[in-house]
Amino acid sequence: MKLKTALLGAVAAVSLPVSASAADLTLRFGHVGAPGSLFEASVNAFAQCANDKLGDAAEVQTFGASQLGNDREMLQKLKLGQVHLSLPSSVMSSIAPEFGIFEMPYIIRDRDHMKRVQAELGDTFQEAALSQGYRIIGYFENGFRHITNNVRPINTPEDLAGVKLRTPNGAWRVKMFQEYGANPTPMSFSEVFTALQTKVIDGQENPYAQIASAKFQEVQSYLSITGHVYTPAYVTVAENQWKKWPEDVRAALEACGTETQDTVYEIAANLETELLGVIKDAGVAVNEADKVAFVTASSPIYDAFAAEVEGASAMIDTVQSLADGS
Repeated sequence: MKLKTALLGAVAAVSLPVSASAADLTLRFGHVGAPGSLFEASVNAFAQCANDKLGDAAEVQTFGASQLGNDREMLQKLKLGQVHLSLPSSVMSSIAPEFGIFEMPYIIRDRDHMKRVQAELGDTFQEAALSQGYRIIGYFENGFRHITNNVRPINTPEDLAGVKLRTPNGAWRVKMFQEYGANPTPMSFSEVFTALQTKVIDGQENPYAQIASAKFQEVQSYLSITGHVYTPAYVTVAENQWKKWPEDVRAALEACGTETQDTVYEIAANLETELLGVIKDAGVAVNEADKVAFVTASSPIYDAFAAEVEGASAMIDTVQSLADGS
């Protein structure tokens, strides 16, 4: 099955072009997702929602595939008013330490668990973002991450020994894969395909939606289903810019941040099944990793996070207590 076919049903309803209008305010929403990615579908769904509500008050325009910069660059541009909304994910753990909770392996069980965590700890994350000059107006997702590489199937952490693995620019992801025995190499997402193709790196770790839309299956031999981390994505604005926007614009954007989440989660769940098929059809060898072995090897990451980040131990306990929905 070709990627275009697999994504057609999921994306068609939310990938309509934003029509030109005489809007009073033009808001540029940048993200790193490739065409056909979950990020693209998510941002298009948000823009459709926002533009329906905003009328002539404002217009949200979308820019994917790192057109407006990588995640770090877009976060900087938010404060300068050059970008108005962005969708950072793993990089947030380097912006404020509280977001490192989502870098703890296997701490988020599923999307319902994530919703409970968001409800319980949302104020904590908002305060952390505001302390660095940002405001979160919605929670989307990057998804459950898995490992691809060209060296060998990864069944246990020991199989990662010496594997040069691209990670996002987040300190805890680097520490995690160092603990597992890999050679983690932080790199912007837009650079990964070429680095894999030229063998600068051996592999990478991402959700199926990012793997397939970026065509990593064309330059990778093995996919190991680890599900080691679930990464939220955050609809983010700069607080200094947010305060300048009219109240009705802010209300519409916040409403769409909430309303679009269920659409994003539905698309993401569907893509997990469809895109695994796309990757297999490309000839990539797929194996189920020994998750128990990975969980066992992850204890030092939790210990380090609890020791280094104020309040982290309590956060871990809270997130784990919400796993069963009680």
